[in-house]
Amino acid sequence: MTNESLQEIVCCMGQPVAGNPSQFMMERAFAAAGLDWRYLTLEVSPEDLPAAVAGMKAMGFRGGNFTIPHKVAVIPHLKRLSEAAELMGAVNCIYFEEDGFVGENTDGKGFVSALQEVVDPEGKKIVLLGAGGAARAIAVELGLNKVASIDVVNRDAGRGSDLANLLNEKVSIESKWIPWTGSHELPEDADIVINATSIGLCDSSAMVPVEVESFRDSMIVADVIFNPPKTRFLLAAEEAGCQTIDGLGMLVNQGVIGFKIWTDVDPDPTVMREALEEYLQI
Repeated sequence: MTNESLQEIVCCMGQPVAGNPSQFMMERAFAAAGLDWRYLTLEVSPEDLPAAVAGMKAMGFRGGNFTIPHKVAVIPHLKRLSEAAELMGAVNCIYFEEDGFVGENTDGKGFVSALQEVVDPEGKKIVLLGAGGAARAIAVELGLNKVASIDVVNRDAGRGSDLANLLNEKVSIESKWIPWTGSHELPEDADIVINATSIGLCDSSAMVPVEVESFRDSMIVADVIFNPPKTRFLLAAEEAGCQTIDGLGMLVNQGVIGFKIWTDVDPDPTVMREALEEYLQI
């Protein structure tokens, strides 16, 4: 068997990953581009993460995606980070370089690309629900796109204030941490409201704890959750007259970026979106 007969391998690691459609989307894109690549979906617990990354290197993986709860925890196991990933303090995509893996973050760029299809975020007031890996990536990219301000709503004071300080000090965007206690009331002057938590993932009954009466029809409301694409959070916003953005656009756009990083080939985003919709039966 020659090296040319071996398939190139990338993967997605997380816990839980059941219902994650990335494999279906990426393998459709590989086939459309004429690439003999495979994308594996791997359930990896936090305690097994170091061994899993070492295994990727040992088995010659070209790269991979990392999702909850590994976006921050994977960093110590990488050779280096891109400038953006280092600023965000979170990684969702890695690629092999010489003797190790490089960490990148495509979440924020993917989200902003989906948002820009609806509105230019420059000058807008943002309410960001959550302060984890996805939230940090989105907040930094929104800051780089010159939003007016970002309210970080989070239960944990350490993570919430840390993200707000990062935005103030390193991205030069007005930001403050707001404690998330009970059901959060959205400010009337918010332009864009974003759920960047995992609430609702693979659970159509889960609701982000916000006061639904505080939605205004002038708000654009986005959710990073892609399965189901119509979360209770988005449905409540739509009932209030808000324009909504589901997590599928973010997933497609970050997938396009990762595909290019790994293969140096531009994928067809239409193929990727259609694959997601087929997988999720929408």
